[in-house]
Amino acid sequence: MTQLKFESKVSASAQEALEPHVRPVYSTPAARRLFIGEFAATERMEPAPGSEKEPSVRVRIVALELPNESQEGYVREALRFLHLQRTARGTLDEDGQLELDEDTLRLTGGQLAYLETARLRAALGHWASYARRVLHTSNLTVSEVMHEMKTVADGLTAGLDGALGDGGE
Repeated sequence: MTQLKFESKVSASAQEALEPHVRPVYSTPAARRLFIGEFAATERMEPAPGSEKEPSVRVRIVALELPNESQEGYVREALRFLHLQRTARGTLDEDGQLELDEDTLRLTGGQLAYLETARLRAALGHWASYARRVLHTSNLTVSEVMHEMKTVADGLTAGLDGALGDGGE
């Protein structure tokens, strides 16, 4: 697996954004700060075939901003939403409807937009995996491929029906 390594040096603009936080972080043991940032690849290491080293990519923080106290809640909410979107999981019930798993439901905090995003993300993940399995099945006849495509289309429509209440064509 490729390793990601951060350079200790950051860009001048990122350093400028960090300056007001250096002393408070130093003064408070175990201090934490939220930030929104961007990193850029600066170096790639590809080991020779047969070596036991892992490939790696080195990155440098090129831009970052830290929210003030009044903005921190919004940044935390964005962080929570991105985590939810990345980790949303669910299973299909006997009627083909998606049920979100317990961890995903906990992360939504009961908010409708989060629930829908998580549900749609989990549904898309399920049907993408299904389509990949079909792609890797050899010697399918045209009618079998058509049947599998109909299954995927019906599953995606069911996902939309749950989100929009209208998955019709």
